[in-house]
Amino acid sequence: MLSSMIRAGFRHLGPCLGLTLALLLPGPLAATPDVERAFILGTLPTSAPSDSLSRVDEIFRAFDSARSPGCAVGVARNGQTLLERAWGMADLEHRVANESGTIFEAGSVSKQFTVAAIVLLALDGEISLEDDVRDHIPELPDYGETITLRHMITHTSGLRDWGHVAAFSGWGRPERTHDHDHVVDIASRQSALNFMPGEAYSYSNTGFNLLAVIVERVTDQSFADFSRERLFTPLGLHDTQWRDDYRRIVPGRASAYSPSENGFVINRPIEHVHGNGGLLTTVSDLLRWNEHLRTGTLGAEFMTQMHTRGVLNNGEEIHYAGGLQFGSQNGVERISHTGATSGYRAYLALFPQEELSVTVLCNTSNANPGALGGQVSAVFLPDPPEGAEEPEDPAQEDTEASPWEPTAEDLSAFAGTYYSDDAEVTLRVVVEDGELVILRRPSDRFPLTPSSQDATFEGSLGEIRFIRDDTRGPATQFSVSQARVHDMRFVRVDP
Repeated sequence: MLSSMIRAGFRHLGPCLGLTLALLLPGPLAATPDVERAFILGTLPTSAPSDSLSRVDEIFRAFDSARSPGCAVGVARNGQTLLERAWGMADLEHRVANESGTIFEAGSVSKQFTVAAIVLLALDGEISLEDDVRDHIPELPDYGETITLRHMITHTSGLRDWGHVAAFSGWGRPERTHDHDHVVDIASRQSALNFMPGEAYSYSNTGFNLLAVIVERVTDQSFADFSRERLFTPLGLHDTQWRDDYRRIVPGRASAYSPSENGFVINRPIEHVHGNGGLLTTVSDLLRWNEHLRTGTLGAEFMTQMHTRGVLNNGEEIHYAGGLQFGSQNGVERISHTGATSGYRAYLALFPQEELSVTVLCNTSNANPGALGGQVSAVFLPDPPEGAEEPEDPAQEDTEASPWEPTAEDLSAFAGTYYSDDAEVTLRVVVEDGELVILRRPSDRFPLTPSSQDATFEGSLGEIRFIRDDTRGPATQFSVSQARVHDMRFVRVDP
């Protein structure tokens, strides 16, 4: 009788008391694998059906090893936690296992928290989302068009991604410690935008770092302090903070890794920049945050601003809102974001119609957060409507073209030394064995492959297009275009 009474109220007990009872009680309770695993991980048994738990375990089977980093997962419905589980190791050197309470870095899932801070300032009347960014950061160039804060939170500002610009010099985000002063400096040197504000959508971390800087300048507080006082503490996100100093000791934080020939190597951020990423958090706190978004804890106007999707100049509404992406799965609306910083991976999704929240946090770069999050979500979502199919990309014409075949004379006209003030780097273009190669000190080589267009090449730096004042003369500059940096010019500096 006593055993059945305890079992009936078992899931309402704290972990320490529950574990004691599990060890003392005879019979099935102490031997249940789900109960045993839950207490090993420091979590309570959940109300999720056992078949759902088994399916989730199967999704993460590859990470369930003491020789591998792994992931933590949280699922909640209507504010009630269905499961919190973890697999793999938080620290391979010290043999510390991941737990449901392990702190991970959330990558770009962090962006919605940055927008939340900006929206709170707007509701305070301190700023407006329609403010010109140069009202707060006058160091930025005047491009002749207003870049608003709303442009920045919806990736429609046209600002080049500062990390991609820094990478041209060989000192990108994984190679050098950057802070917000570096971000402002790099952004202030850009001679052009990727496009005029509002003309297109292009993912750019720059806007979100500048939003964090704006909070600091308006409030005379650090962005970390403002977030803690206005968001984390009031909302009960007690294990959440910004990685504003990567050197700070954070108890319970998982290290991050990438696969190597001999197992894994450490791959943690070495930067102080945050706002674009850099949120340190747990699956429990992310589920709690999603519940605040679902129920509108911070008010109707806050919710409206967070969920207002970007609109391009042509009137087209895009999928991106305030650090949130709108989509669907199994015919159900999904509001989500993924994240990746160094070896950390993250996924957070809210399915409002199902009152369902799903989050995945991993500390290994070979975890695909979108795929894993989608698989976990599918376990708890209704099956897709009968006959429903995922939308396919519209058929496109076969536009293959023969590659341009430059002559030796063509190649020699491109060889020379080029400099970009935007990236503060000098690159040499040389001809080696009939092939054009870009050289960067001290030893980097970037072979170029001719594309289908005259004087245009493809390489790991992006699309390289040489420009000549005279169609038969030597190149005077070249343009580099990537996904997040468009038409950056390198000017020839040798005779």
